[in-house]
Amino acid sequence: MKDQKYVAEIVSTLETALGVPERVLNLDPLSCLVLTILSQNTNDKNRDTAYSRLRQHFPRWEDVMNADVAAIADAIRPGGLANQKSQRIQKILQWIHHEYGALGLDFLCELDPQETIDKFTQLKGIGVKTISVVMMFSCGIDIFPVDTHVHRICRRLGLVPEKASAEKTFWLMQPLVPDGKSYSLHKNFLKLGRSICLARRPNCPLCPIAEFCNFYLSIQKAAG
Repeated sequence: MKDQKYVAEIVSTLETALGVPERVLNLDPLSCLVLTILSQNTNDKNRDTAYSRLRQHFPRWEDVMNADVAAIADAIRPGGLANQKSQRIQKILQWIHHEYGALGLDFLCELDPQETIDKFTQLKGIGVKTISVVMMFSCGIDIFPVDTHVHRICRRLGLVPEKASAEKTFWLMQPLVPDGKSYSLHKNFLKLGRSICLARRPNCPLCPIAEFCNFYLSIQKAAG
């Protein structure tokens, strides 16, 4: 059974090999939430294009909240699933305005993370990954989001069961990540997943944490 000390060794090895990621808080929580919703089922380039077009067409979030949903869909079309995402974004904005009396989520940074998760994952389009990304990237909260790359790497390393869902992986990983290291591990796992630990044909010999990896060890064993 892997423990926090074991994960700390992985964190340290990755920081030596890939560097300590610099933390940048460049988006307020509401903007980060919309950006993260746009990132679902697409790549970063398409996400950024969709977000940029949305802000160009609708400079204020109030404009998005009150716009014709078809116009929102047209603006975010490059991000994919435009009809679904436009409806969800607008309904989320309307819910925030109704619930809190204004369009802004800066207060999330002062709430208990579990309270935030419980409240916002009730909304369509917001899962635990989406809201944890907002808390980490916009608030600097020490929480460990699990996206596609992180999920794959956690399973290959044997930190979670091979068949664990992304949400299950999120809950299993929170107590394993050393205090203050969620951002570093998340960012370095992303870097690793995009360059070496690919979904298909991972380049295991170049991986700085291959010695920790169940997947790599199984390949070596099979090769004799």
